[in-house]
Amino acid sequence: MKYLFAYFLGNEPHQERICFAVSENGYHFTPLNGNKPVITQILGKQCVRDPYIFKGQDGLYYIIGTDMKCIEGWESNHALVVWRSSDLINWTDETIIDMCELGEDFADTTRAWAPQAIWDEEKGQYMIYWAHSTKRHNTAGMYYAHTSDFKTITTPKPLYCRDIQTIDGDIIYNEKEKLYYLYFKYEENQTIAYVKSEKLTGPYNDEPVTVSLAKSGVEGSEMYPIDGTDKWVMVMDEYSKGRFFMQETTDFHNFTPVSDYGMDFGPRHGSIVQISDEDYERVVKHYEI
Repeated sequence: MKYLFAYFLGNEPHQERICFAVSENGYHFTPLNGNKPVITQILGKQCVRDPYIFKGQDGLYYIIGTDMKCIEGWESNHALVVWRSSDLINWTDETIIDMCELGEDFADTTRAWAPQAIWDEEKGQYMIYWAHSTKRHNTAGMYYAHTSDFKTITTPKPLYCRDIQTIDGDIIYNEKEKLYYLYFKYEENQTIAYVKSEKLTGPYNDEPVTVSLAKSGVEGSEMYPIDGTDKWVMVMDEYSKGRFFMQETTDFHNFTPVSDYGMDFGPRHGSIVQISDEDYERVVKHYEI
């Protein structure tokens, strides 16, 4: 297996585009296309942040992200954007999921940030989850909804909300413990923390446990397994330093920093997915690295 990293580059409109990098070992990444965008967004804000890439039950790859143009303000977005692809090169079926169109409590949505998706075996659908706020409830918390097609969603429900902003959720299932770990940005000290639940949809009621080892503020964590080992890597956006930080674990709560890794091309909040050798060869050939 190889690895593909989807990310964006910054807060200017021309930087709020999806870029790709690849790795053969999951630690050292090389940007594709000269670190320039690989997808042109035509709907919504025409700017995207926080891309989450994953492989669906149908064998297609999906990207779901924050439909947002930062220069309009941090409370200016109310939609998610989705693409799908069979080959990691041609991305089609661009779809905007606008929370305001749900009406009622969601009509005045001010944030729909950093969406991710996970297959809910019990429901037989995907569960999308993201950080949500409205004009009336301005403290962002984690919400979720289900979908079968990434075009329409069920009425969103709270997943994990606190008195302080809770964003950038990443849910990983711990097979050994049979528990779901929800990692998120812990605003109290700008770290990454987790809570646990026996069910994907919660409740996640544990006291948050901090796990990030970076010496400055981090956000946008994401975890992925290293093929052929029992290791999971957590990457996070060390935004105050303009770089990414990497650490790893075998038990989901005890981490050690990774000293030898390469992500020195200015990525912001993104995600990493395992891809086949065939997929890797295809995208490398297409972008000629």
